[in-house]
Amino acid sequence: MTRGGHQMKTRRSNVSRIDSPYMTKYDAQMERQLKRKKQLKRRLILFGVVVLITFSTLFTYHLSQRELYAERKAEYEALKQQKQELTEEESMLIEEIKLLEDESYVLRIAKTNYFFTEEGEIVFKLLEETPAY
Repeated sequence: MTRGGHQMKTRRSNVSRIDSPYMTKYDAQMERQLKRKKQLKRRLILFGVVVLITFSTLFTYHLSQRELYAERKAEYEALKQQKQELTEEESMLIEEIKLLEDESYVLRIAKTNYFFTEEGEIVFKLLEETPAY
């Protein structure tokens, strides 16, 4: 790879460098700029890493909260269903209590289920099924 008879990598300038206070200041300024660029690059990389860690932590937290929300919602729905069933059962029990307060209802249950008879009554147990003859 030559260009005009010279190699590109080992190309040398024919201009000699002058050692002067201006050049010394210029070299120091160039070094400071190079250091600033390196520091800026390091800061940007550090900032990027911090942002990446922050976002990954927030994303993980968000996923765990969504899972917890789904669990709690399912639990809420189950408890809501259970409450509805218990409310229905309660209303049936309240109705039964009202019926049991009626003496004629209690006597009718006693006669049908427990063969309770008053004096002079005869109880006949009939088959609920119809005979096959």
